[in-house]
Amino acid sequence: MSNVITYKTYSARVEYDDEDGILFGQIAGIRDGVGFHAGSVEELRTAFHEAVDDYLETCARIGKEPQKPYSGKVMFRVSPEIHRKAAIAAELAGKSLNQWAEDALTKAVHEVRP
Repeated sequence: MSNVITYKTYSARVEYDDEDGILFGQIAGIRDGVGFHAGSVEELRTAFHEAVDDYLETCARIGKEPQKPYSGKVMFRVSPEIHRKAAIAAELAGKSLNQWAEDALTKAVHEVRP
């Protein structure tokens, strides 16, 4: 069972608050904090769609560009040992380190969100 919903290229992780008896979420991948909540799954789906639409409408109204998709450029640091092992694994697989890393990240993403 997935607890991620998607609408118009935006996604959110859904959680349950037992104390308040509600489902809630926040749009992922944007700097603006846009949340939503509801008492049932169907209401939550509607609230999520409304939150995304409201975010896009608000951005248009105030002349702000909505958060855009990621550029595809990723910079991160790893230990020298992991760097060495990854470079060797890529070479043995007949791939560039970029190709190998993209394959590894793609596999990891699909394990989290099929």
